Amino acid sequence: MKILVFGKDGQLGKAFREVLDQTGASRLHHIEYLGRSQCDLLDGAAITHHLDHFKPDLVINASAYTAVDKAETDRDVAFDINAKAPEIMASYAVKHGATFLHYSTDYVFDGSKAGFYVESDSRNPLGVYGASKAKGEKAIEDVFSNSDQGQYAIFRTSWVYGDGNNFIRTILRLAKERDELKVIHDQHGVPTSAAWLARVSLDLVLDEKLNLRKFSSGIYHAVPAGETTWYDLAKLVTQAAIHAGIALKVGPEAIKPIPAVDYPLPAPRPANSRMDRAKLRLAIEQTGDMSKLQHCNSLWDQEVQGYVTQLAKDGLI
Repeated sequence: MKILVFGKDGQLGKAFREVLDQTGASRLHHIEYLGRSQCDLLDGAAITHHLDHFKPDLVINASAYTAVDKAETDRDVAFDINAKAPEIMASYAVKHGATFLHYSTDYVFDGSKAGFYVESDSRNPLGVYGASKAKGEKAIEDVFSNSDQGQYAIFRTSWVYGDGNNFIRTILRLAKERDELKVIHDQHGVPTSAAWLARVSLDLVLDEKLNLRKFSSGIYHAVPAGETTWYDLAKLVTQAAIHAGIALKVGPEAIKPIPAVDYPLPAPRPANSRMDRAKLRLAIEQTGDMSKLQHCNSLWDQEVQGYVTQLAKDGLI
């Protein structure tokens, strides 16, 4: 089997390389990783060339335009990368009967729902970034709706962290530099480890022999169990770092909660990013592998604590 991963230099792309190595898939299959220097996602012809030349059975789009605020003034680039590029990849999958994995975001919702969002809830993005990701989702659905070949999964996720710049690392850096931190307390969601996300994706699409399996195409909400706020996440992160032996100027008690209106940004954020994960949990359960289900049911706070502990061990705090 051939696997092609777009976005090798991002947090999710790096996580896929690590997980594919850990599972042994990299020894069994021919895997190619592409970053911006190998394939500019603004160049549709380049995307098509790599797909047609490599002829992958599994296409993983771990790339995205994620500069949420910059997207407000960089609309065309955001839509080209987040909508046009995945549409090209989806078209290849349909034409060749391949499997396509794509990653989307809580920003496709406006955050006004009182409870947890389900996959069928209407998209209503607040900003350009969310609109570009919503259009990408729709483009993939439309491509596959016109064919009975290939299969796809769009994994909606939120608050991703991994090997790269992210909220957790920013909080840890600031906690070593400042005497007080102010963090938004009225935006709700679920922090998602890139490593967890890569692993649960492969849990869905690969069987016990690490070959492709059939699954129900569609959108899956892919986040660990639980929920939190940016404020409570910041408190947990600093506590975990202190427990790991890291000296900080700011501990949990010195972090002050503030409303989102006190921290204005160019792009609006959804106040509620909580997503119901029952559909993904059921799909993983149907694989019959309880170890996969156990991984899918991992709690967000345990994942974060493990991440911070590893950062401390690696000297990255």
